[in-house]
Amino acid sequence: MVRYDSVSKNISVAYTSYLNGTQVMRYVHYTVDLDQYLPDLVIVGFSAATGALTALHKINSWSFDSTSLVDENNTSILPEPRVKPKSGNDNVGLVVGLVVGGGVILAGVLGLVWFFFCKKRGGGESDDEDPMVYDSIDDEFEKGTGPRKFAYSNLARATSNFLEGEKLGEGGFGGVYKGFIKELDSYVDVKRVSRGSKQGLKEYAAEVRIISRLRHQNLVQLIGWCHEKGELLVYEFMPNGSLDTHLFKARSLLAWEARYKIGQGLAAGLFYLHEEWEQCVLHRDIKSSNVMLDSNFNVKLGDFGLARLVDHGKQSQTTVLAGTLGYMAPEYTTTGKASKETDIYSFGIVALEIACGRKPVDVKLGRHQINMVEWVWKLYGEGKVIEAADPKLCGDFDEKQMECLLIVGLWCVHPDSNIRPSIQQAIQVLNFEVPSPILPSKMPVASYIAAPVSFLIVSGNTSDLERGQTKSSGYNTNASQFTTTSASYSSPSASLLHAK
Repeated sequence: MVRYDSVSKNISVAYTSYLNGTQVMRYVHYTVDLDQYLPDLVIVGFSAATGALTALHKINSWSFDSTSLVDENNTSILPEPRVKPKSGNDNVGLVVGLVVGGGVILAGVLGLVWFFFCKKRGGGESDDEDPMVYDSIDDEFEKGTGPRKFAYSNLARATSNFLEGEKLGEGGFGGVYKGFIKELDSYVDVKRVSRGSKQGLKEYAAEVRIISRLRHQNLVQLIGWCHEKGELLVYEFMPNGSLDTHLFKARSLLAWEARYKIGQGLAAGLFYLHEEWEQCVLHRDIKSSNVMLDSNFNVKLGDFGLARLVDHGKQSQTTVLAGTLGYMAPEYTTTGKASKETDIYSFGIVALEIACGRKPVDVKLGRHQINMVEWVWKLYGEGKVIEAADPKLCGDFDEKQMECLLIVGLWCVHPDSNIRPSIQQAIQVLNFEVPSPILPSKMPVASYIAAPVSFLIVSGNTSDLERGQTKSSGYNTNASQFTTTSASYSSPSASLLHAK
């Protein structure tokens, strides 16, 4: 327990320790004026680290409470801290460490609560219903000819009151339902954001604002929205569902011709987002479950809840990690900064999924095949990359196209983001306008320079790390010139990018 009295400038900490196997409650206190050490606004968060391993951490509960610090006579009404007086035998370093650390945490929580309190009063965004956010969406789109606002009763009627039998899928955000709107004389997909969803009001508003302004044949079209009883989004109907269903769950086989066309269509949609629209759109959540298919198996990239707009030529400033494990670039997981290159990485993972017919990580496979990228790159180095082809195809595919898609996939997931192609370069190779690049025979590892405080240095295979090897190979075409080079290593204490 940490407690701070801003009147007496006293901070007290109660903590548990073990002495000879017995749990002992200890108390320390210290006099410090935190106003002299902390800024006006402090934001506190939780973090954890496991070194080279991967783990899921969960905060089960935490609490904060506060009372008035002074009464009407400007006299402190807080009870005296229940602390044990310091003795000369106490460990001064332990006391100071606990006191200062506890003070920072407490002040951070106070600052966070104050921050959100002021945001709420000022009409800022929150994960609760905020009429001002809703009004801004209404004002922005009801003036134009784009998506329209639907009445909740209309959508409830269209989906048979969100009947479970009409549900097409379920994700972290909630459910997607099939509906028929009579006035449009067409079927629609209705995305209903659940109350316990990871997608809050901010993401809902971002999705409405961004996707409603985009117009491309390979992007899902937003038809309308509703926020009478929660958040609902209405999209054009996708009869063939999502790509992951056909690759991993469907009984019927997705033919190779359709697969290659899907890869090309997804690349075309991403090119529009990165290069052709008035701003660069970073999707941040490209994955096979967000790749939708119409009646002719044409690609429609959807779910823009995590998307961010960036001016062309500028970098994203966000440091909040968002996306899906397995599809996130290694540098993104360490810096939290999205970029075109992180989207390219995700595209590369989907390209490999299309060719291999498997997920990025599959623990049911053999030890050397669990990680898809490492497995495919090993086959590439052995000159047998075609063996990574989906066995369900039984060899019924164009070998030239299969090899091309696999190599483009590896190129896009290169651990060094500087070596990855732009989406335009990837499209040129997929269309056989230029030859495929020559990649290193062994999967490279990237070395990141340790700069800002909380950034991690990431590298890869420890044996290569000790040898400090580098490899490079050239790729030349009449259109342009690319060079693939694995970075040298700069830190013997770097954490593993790929655990062996």
